[in-house]
Amino acid sequence: MNPLLAAVLSPPIPEARAWLGAYDGSHGPIIDLAQAVPGHAPPASLAARLGIAATTAEAARYGAILGDDGLRAAYAAHVSGLYGAPITAADVAVTAGCNQAFFVAMIALARAGDAVLVPTPWYFNHAMTLDMLGIEARPLPTGSDTGFVPDPDAAERLIDAKVRAIVLVTPNNPTGAVIPAETIGRFADLATRHGIALVIDETYRDYLAPEALPPHRLFDRADWRERVIQLYSFSKAYAIPGHRLGAMIAGPAFLTEAEKVLDCMQICASRAGQIALAPALEDTIAWRAENQAEIGRRAAAFTETFAGLSHWTIQSIGAYFAYLRHPFRGVSGRTVAERLARERGVLALPGAFFGPGQDDYLRIAFANVGVEPIRSLAARLGGWTPEFQTRL
Repeated sequence: MNPLLAAVLSPPIPEARAWLGAYDGSHGPIIDLAQAVPGHAPPASLAARLGIAATTAEAARYGAILGDDGLRAAYAAHVSGLYGAPITAADVAVTAGCNQAFFVAMIALARAGDAVLVPTPWYFNHAMTLDMLGIEARPLPTGSDTGFVPDPDAAERLIDAKVRAIVLVTPNNPTGAVIPAETIGRFADLATRHGIALVIDETYRDYLAPEALPPHRLFDRADWRERVIQLYSFSKAYAIPGHRLGAMIAGPAFLTEAEKVLDCMQICASRAGQIALAPALEDTIAWRAENQAEIGRRAAAFTETFAGLSHWTIQSIGAYFAYLRHPFRGVSGRTVAERLARERGVLALPGAFFGPGQDDYLRIAFANVGVEPIRSLAARLGGWTPEFQTRL
């Protein structure tokens, strides 16, 4: 076996879900707060088009490696309006989800032995990808004292000749933290000074408050095509994670190299999904706005519920996620999460899945469930206080 791959941790979600096998149901139905996945069907108009497109001969054929012209143009127009900057279809590549976009970006930017700067806590699939490619995932620590926002000055001290890129995820997975536009701009300046790339994953940007838009001004920069790679997933906002559709925005030099990787990896993303999705960027605006509002209601319910659980502390909350400090000092988050699943039927992910120094935390994907299950967490966690630490 490839020793690089053998050393990579196992996929965390299935590992965590296995803990639920011991739950006896005594506290009610399972509350799955592990994976960031929409709990509802896609909009009816999109679902209908998916069904029609899947029956066509065109959707069964290979498509363009960088994506169908219709979706590339529609997404370019959508992003241009969102950021108030001209993005063209030629700047867009369609991928099989955002994880593939990240994988392609890393292969295009770095080789084994190079390094990529990644703020911690980090998205575990990013770290797994870098590990299996033999690229160092160099941690840039963040903490609750700064709202889990990475510091460009601290990042600069970590950059050496091995570093090929900086990765930002905003809104963040796992913390939900939003990196301010000014800070993102400083990271772009840093990347320019050092001649490296800035990779910004904005999978959860559809859940930003209106006053936080546009999320940044990177596309206003004259040289953005030389330095910036933006990643996105259609899975969350359009509720189509199983159709595996994502996107990259980047300059021509990068996309020329990325096309080689995409051709070897999958040739093209799902054709039926691309055909159906292109018009959905405009005709599902109201539907997406209502879903965004519902996620906001769930975030508010989570905040209110945990305000009454004095030993459990929300360190950060936003978009899909809350980052929760558990009350059991000296006990690993993994132990807490496993016992929570087995004894209370609540599945959360331990902070250790998200990088070094995260043992005191759990990640909660609160957007997966409704307001009432969120409120029921008060009863399930109410008895889990430090006085019961010996049970862990």
